[in-house]
Amino acid sequence: MAFAQGGKGYDRAITVFSPDGKLFQVQYAQEAVKRGYTALGAKTDDGVVLAAERRTTSDLVEDGSVEKIFKIDKHIGAAASGLIADARVLIDQARVEAQVNRMRYDEAVSVESLAKTIGDNKQMYTQHGGVRPFGTRFLIGGVGERGPHLFETDPSGVVAAYKAHAIGGGAEEATEVLENNYEEDMDMDELVELVLSALGKVIEGDLGPDRVEMAKADAEEKKFFKLSAEDISDAMDSSDLSE
Repeated sequence: MAFAQGGKGYDRAITVFSPDGKLFQVQYAQEAVKRGYTALGAKTDDGVVLAAERRTTSDLVEDGSVEKIFKIDKHIGAAASGLIADARVLIDQARVEAQVNRMRYDEAVSVESLAKTIGDNKQMYTQHGGVRPFGTRFLIGGVGERGPHLFETDPSGVVAAYKAHAIGGGAEEATEVLENNYEEDMDMDELVELVLSALGKVIEGDLGPDRVEMAKADAEEKKFFKLSAEDISDAMDSSDLSE
């Protein structure tokens, strides 16, 4: 394998540095994310919008049974790309952490604190034998006392804050749309239109409500909620993005 050059055996099921300073298992996990479907998010003073590409492998699959966007607590959620099974494990851990924070401190966990906890959990799996890194990236969006926040965590455990960002297979194309059109003073309707426009650049075929998952974190109400298919369809119609 290309990644194995520089030290035989360092790309096996161990997480140790190769002689040229690489962690091949982490790099493989990064590649797994690139093969995942696109997810993206953006924030403004009014809140955060998350969106993810949705595909079904069969018409027999129950609608909504495979999630790409997860609610973690009342005010915070995450969009995932990569190995969704890995994402579910981390989401369950994050939900427990959010409830522990409420029990211990009698307040909602901050978006930044939860993002760092998820990053710490990911990083732990890059330095132990017998385990592998989590093959998933998150866009974590929510609202708190200091307003809306958007964070990304990658398989290595790095945590970074963004105004707008995309992850997954079509991240480069979607990010280009975000970079060219994002403005900090957008309202939520404009943010939804931007996110849908960016997602439309990477989705093969027509962009329809059955191809998209979306969620919002409202700064005024401090609530995170997923949009129904009807809500997404209405947003597409108002933005002239319907199929």
